[in-house]
Amino acid sequence: MNLNLTKPICFFDLETTGINITSDRIVEIAVLKVFPDGKEDRKTWLVNPGMPIPAEVTEIHGISDADVADKPTFKELANEINTMVKDSDLAGFNSNRFDIPLLAEEMLRAGIDFDMKGRVAVDVQTIFHKMEQRTLAAAYKFYCDKNLEDAHSAAADTEATYEVLKAQIARYDELENDTKFLAEFSSRKKFADFAGFIVYNKYNEECFSFGKHKTKRVEDVLNEEPGYFGWLLNADFPLYTKKVLTAIKLRAFNNKLT
Repeated sequence: MNLNLTKPICFFDLETTGINITSDRIVEIAVLKVFPDGKEDRKTWLVNPGMPIPAEVTEIHGISDADVADKPTFKELANEINTMVKDSDLAGFNSNRFDIPLLAEEMLRAGIDFDMKGRVAVDVQTIFHKMEQRTLAAAYKFYCDKNLEDAHSAAADTEATYEVLKAQIARYDELENDTKFLAEFSSRKKFADFAGFIVYNKYNEECFSFGKHKTKRVEDVLNEEPGYFGWLLNADFPLYTKKVLTAIKLRAFNNKLT
């Protein structure tokens, strides 16, 4: 079957130096871009992360320091990667909680204003967990009756994720073949940032999800405690979270002027 698309969707997977969104880096990225007419484009990049790859991480994905020593950095690849994905919705396996946040961090570090406005994200893992509670390899076996060879290779995982989503849509009548529906179905709590430090309340207002101001409206806290904004910008929060906080502060300032 083909996905019912109104715009391109990019399935992608990252292999990284670790799982910390703010401090770890990408060492491999694979993108499978699917167009509404069924056309498919594929591209895989090895990336020099500019830092050592821990031995225990290399044991998982098989990419060593030597493999990426002569490869371009993400900053050098950022424009090419962004050109491929910027007009597309995004999809992946656990992508809402890891791959998209880390990709956003790398893009922002490279000076590209990465944003999800005007597009949606489909997390195939969330659909799978809501339906079957398993892993990608098990999902591939369960839905496609295939063994996932070369697991933790970005390209293999990307191809498997694409096949699993199509099989999920074919299997479950309640799943609509519509990217917006799939994005909403595969989302968890509604976040204003990727990392979950800022969430929306029932009135669609941004609120802190942590610390002494948990559940309080961000705009109220920044207005009542101006120094907190400076602390947040200097603390070890993801760049995208800081971008969202800055936008909220600027919005509040502009509202005062009007």
